[in-house]
Amino acid sequence: MLILKGFDTRCFFRNKVHYLLQDRILMHTERHPLYLPPLGPQAQGMYDPADDKDSCGVGFIANYKGKRSRDIIDKGIKLMCNLEHRGAEGADPKTGDGAGIMINIPDAFFRKVLPFTLPKEGDYAVGVLFLPQNKDTREAIENVIEKIIVDEGEAFLGFRDVPINKEYAGVVASKTMPVFKQVFIGKKSKKIKTSDEFERKLFLIRRLIDRRIRSEYKLDRSQYYVPSFSSRTIVYKGMLLGDQVKKFYEDLKSPDLTSAFCLTHTRFSTNTFPTWDLAHPYRQIAHNGEINTLRGNMNWMAARQMVMESPLYGDELKRMLPIVMEGQSDTATFDTVLELLVMGGRSLAHAVMMMIPEAWSKNKTMDPDRRAFYEY
Repeated sequence: MLILKGFDTRCFFRNKVHYLLQDRILMHTERHPLYLPPLGPQAQGMYDPADDKDSCGVGFIANYKGKRSRDIIDKGIKLMCNLEHRGAEGADPKTGDGAGIMINIPDAFFRKVLPFTLPKEGDYAVGVLFLPQNKDTREAIENVIEKIIVDEGEAFLGFRDVPINKEYAGVVASKTMPVFKQVFIGKKSKKIKTSDEFERKLFLIRRLIDRRIRSEYKLDRSQYYVPSFSSRTIVYKGMLLGDQVKKFYEDLKSPDLTSAFCLTHTRFSTNTFPTWDLAHPYRQIAHNGEINTLRGNMNWMAARQMVMESPLYGDELKRMLPIVMEGQSDTATFDTVLELLVMGGRSLAHAVMMMIPEAWSKNKTMDPDRRAFYEY
């Protein structure tokens, strides 16, 4: 008997073939060999079965002119559902490893549903919050969030309970389901002149909130998490299957919800167990695959963060530490550092090239300037 350890409980489909990996053990005997799938689809056009991999499904759709519409969201959700085979589920078939979407902040929608007045579009932000079920702890966290927003010179506009349909979440997902809220922040400081400056201020506020809540209430990422905190984008995600996301979040059914883009993700958890916060998209990215140098990268960040400098944040940078928290997935950690680099003044393209460099060292045909960039 051959026993292969290290497999999560999974029940998933590939080309209509059902594999069952139970109790973290996959057994194989000479009498009953490991079942292999029948001959699947053959190579045709851009498809080649040799490129198939068991990893997450990422989708992106956008209007190249930046025009917002309900159609973009509908197509994005359909795209997410069509990538069901790239996600995974546990022994509970209604509990997915995670799925979600990122869209533009739907300004017209929020103006209809909120009981308070919003500033003009771009002058307010929306923070999505995963809060603990305990009422006393939750109210204490809400007080901290409100106080830090005001203390940092911006306007606290109010909270909103996010309407959900609990029956569409699986049994396992329901046991760890957070309370879903949104917080609205108005731009008040006269020092903030641009959208980028507002985003940087929001980044600082969120980091200060995170640091205080985790230190005072000893809550980990599964008990308190902020999926998005921006004046530009908003994330709806969770420990769900792709076709559950729209059913679970009532907001996603509204015809007033519009966006110029939709980033979608269905998760196949490999190096962490599924939780609500580890669903994608994150605040900057959605990711397909694994980062095998995770521990080394985290150690380097811990070593470097005390000597980091930024002309945009100055001494405020030290108030955000630590940058990387223990217990995050590889993608969550990558997203955290990418966000730091972007908020520190680099373009998204520059930051990604720093974090995912090309194979440059032996490429003699590479442009000398680009080669020097990677070497630096």
